[in-house]
Amino acid sequence: MKGCMRVLFMVFILAFVSSCGQQVAKCTDPTDNPSHHYLMGMQALEEKKVDVAQSKFERANFCDEKFSPAHDGLAIVSAYKTKQQGDAAFKKVETDMAMEHLKKAGKLAESAEDKFDHLVATMRVYTALKSKDWLKTAEDAFAEIRELKVDEKKLIYYQGKEAADYYMGLAYLKALEFRQARDKFADVLNAKREGKWHEKADKAHKRVDKIVRAMAGITVGDVGKQIAVKDSVTRADLAALLIVEMKLDKLFAGRIPVKSQIDKMKAEFTPADMLTHPFKEEVLTIMKWKVRGLEPKYDGNTKAYLFMPKEPVLRGEMALILEDVLIKLTGDEKLATAYFGQDKSPFPDVKPTSTFYNAVMNMTTRGIMEGELSGEFRVGAPVDGAEALLAMRVLKQRMNIY
Repeated sequence: MKGCMRVLFMVFILAFVSSCGQQVAKCTDPTDNPSHHYLMGMQALEEKKVDVAQSKFERANFCDEKFSPAHDGLAIVSAYKTKQQGDAAFKKVETDMAMEHLKKAGKLAESAEDKFDHLVATMRVYTALKSKDWLKTAEDAFAEIRELKVDEKKLIYYQGKEAADYYMGLAYLKALEFRQARDKFADVLNAKREGKWHEKADKAHKRVDKIVRAMAGITVGDVGKQIAVKDSVTRADLAALLIVEMKLDKLFAGRIPVKSQIDKMKAEFTPADMLTHPFKEEVLTIMKWKVRGLEPKYDGNTKAYLFMPKEPVLRGEMALILEDVLIKLTGDEKLATAYFGQDKSPFPDVKPTSTFYNAVMNMTTRGIMEGELSGEFRVGAPVDGAEALLAMRVLKQRMNIY
């Protein structure tokens, strides 16, 4: 009996020791695995669902603490969260977390595919944070990717090496290096006919190409470059472009022979919403010259005239503003009524009776602004930064202003 008990005891001890030597799987369901959660997290980032992405990456890390891509994903999440933080202390916390996860991912990355994910994450994190020497760090990571021999079928999310070109293009765009950005997006388009990144790169390439064309032949300063990448130009942005990039104050002053008359000119008042605005002086200069379309507007809530600097400029309004600039520069007042009385409009969305019709015709017949291939002018669509720069460049050419 004692012998049997001794044997049973030994069997128990061996079973216990054996179980201690094996790691118990935390995630056993077929879809509850680190690769799946990482993929779902990356797709959530695409949809700008940062919190969802974070939970997915955390689950991937829970399933396997040594799964390198999970830390890459968490690094990107923290980097993106810094954009949402206004408080410097909280921003530093997220920045430190991004760097910590990036470092862990680098140590854990063993396969070429994991290293690829890590290096692309490095590019994305540094582009989002824009810390010291961020562009060089992104370029170095991109150079390392070029040396990797990757099995693209094993790239869980990116699916193709051209993803690195796409994110390098975004980095150059963030750095306002427009020609280099355009080249990188073109590399994506040339890599595969219809890869995962083709559509995104095509859209980005068209956008950057328009910016490059808009800046061709002119010197654009920092203000112009910052506005060039905007999807929608505000009233304050346009005022700044007209004064800083087009030198409108100097051009208008050159049309007035008496200097004492110019010295007396000034804005009638400073709108309350421009008191602390960074483009305050530019807006006051525009107001001094009474540029039509950029006058202060009456606000019913405050019962005061405000400039409304954040309000987007629509294409019809842009035509009206540039028409007034053209009239002031040429001194030809007849331009303001040149197309009055016409019965038929070349644009289905701009009737001859429209407030903007004359201005639209003045701009399009001179090639300063263009309609769409569909035939519409898109009078109510916002003006983007590249479009605003391009229109001003052509206006300067038409006026022989250099």
